[in-house]
Amino acid sequence: MYDVIIIGAGVSGSAVARELSRYKVNACVLEKEEDVCCGTSKANSAIIHAGYDAAEGSLMAKLNVEGNQIMPELSKELDIPFEQCGSLVVCLDEASLPNLQALYDRGVKNGVEDLEIITDKARIREMEPNLTDEVVAVLSAPTAGIVCPFHLNIALAENAYTNGIDFKFDTEVESIEPIEGGWKLETSQGAYETRYVVNAAGVYADRFHNMVSESKIHITPRRGDYFLLDKNAGKHVNRTIFALPSKYGKGVLVTPTVHGNLIIGPTAVDIEDKEGTATTREGLDELSKASLNVKNLPMRQVITSFAGLRAHEDHHEFIIRELEDAPGFVDCAGIESPGLTSSPAIGKMVAEILREKLDLDVNPDFNGTRKGNIDLDTLSKEEKAALIEKEPAYGNIICRCEMVTEGELLDAIHRPLGARTLDGIKRRTRAGAGRCQAGFCTPKTMEILHRELGIPMTEITKSGGDSQLLVGYNKDRI
Repeated sequence: MYDVIIIGAGVSGSAVARELSRYKVNACVLEKEEDVCCGTSKANSAIIHAGYDAAEGSLMAKLNVEGNQIMPELSKELDIPFEQCGSLVVCLDEASLPNLQALYDRGVKNGVEDLEIITDKARIREMEPNLTDEVVAVLSAPTAGIVCPFHLNIALAENAYTNGIDFKFDTEVESIEPIEGGWKLETSQGAYETRYVVNAAGVYADRFHNMVSESKIHITPRRGDYFLLDKNAGKHVNRTIFALPSKYGKGVLVTPTVHGNLIIGPTAVDIEDKEGTATTREGLDELSKASLNVKNLPMRQVITSFAGLRAHEDHHEFIIRELEDAPGFVDCAGIESPGLTSSPAIGKMVAEILREKLDLDVNPDFNGTRKGNIDLDTLSKEEKAALIEKEPAYGNIICRCEMVTEGELLDAIHRPLGARTLDGIKRRTRAGAGRCQAGFCTPKTMEILHRELGIPMTEITKSGGDSQLLVGYNKDRI
């Protein structure tokens, strides 16, 4: 019997696992997909929100600000890219100034530092030359930032794993029932028993909550469509540019990424399908609203579109607590935006609940640092030459768009919780994430996966499950 089983290896579940690994605990993460970061955590705006948007006094507001404050140091500990580039909320008419002021006031009450309403158009233009000429004022939040959601999620999980937390992939939880001293979870890979359950299942969190509690919750998958633009467009704005929020969220934003691209999105469409991540013509057309705030958007530089789902709980609030009518079952539910920002604080909060309930002792061997992949862009010519001389694989370019080497792919495969699919490689190295969208590097990447893991070429998948790319060999059909 485990002490704790966490359902879901997204950014919240992985953050809980890392914080829990600070203690002596027998814990496990169950994930239905083939890797970490396969749900909401992989398809979002990648923004570290300042914290002015969430309702004053809400748990969402509290954890947003805490997560924002943790992120700079956490990014150093986990060796992941993070930029505190700031954000602007754009006000387009005088009549909307009270709404901008309300955001400022709320942010101050939430504890957001350095907020400022700027009405000097010359200053605004200097800050962001490509803002619309109709701008009247902006709310500046210098503490906002951008991060790579893949790297954050993967780093949290890797660090948890190296500190003793088990991870079980391709393991879908099918039912939960109470047993003496804890819970029994029936999964696609057999039964697991545990004293405590942490429900970090994203859009499926209501399903597991409602299995064990008479007090029901309801989570709606809220689809968000995005455009990703090439690196040629990455400097079109310097900060994250928001519209004034509506009841459906923060509107269509424009933001640079830590890898030098530009993202436009998301939409906000409530759907029933908890796997409904297909983009739609209507959704992508909606993204044209970004031009209301940012002019001259280089839409011919779009290299792909994608959609993600937010786990929208009916009351628009994080649910993080042990259930009164189901002792030993801890919800980590309704984690929508700003969930990515809040994830380090969510991890701390849930781990503290478990520490108290289980009377856990500190893990004296906990190591909170983790070294990421070698970033060749940070090396001098001399350092690159020395590395290639020592490890020739770092001189063999596999992905020409992102200039990813064989050495980086080997690192991604053989790291803790290493990649086993094409998408797993892409999330860790960006091989396949560039201009050609894996058109050239896929065959070579598959050959490397086959060679290093011993997986038959016909069984290598894009993203686990039934997503094989090859069905056989030509010579077998002759």
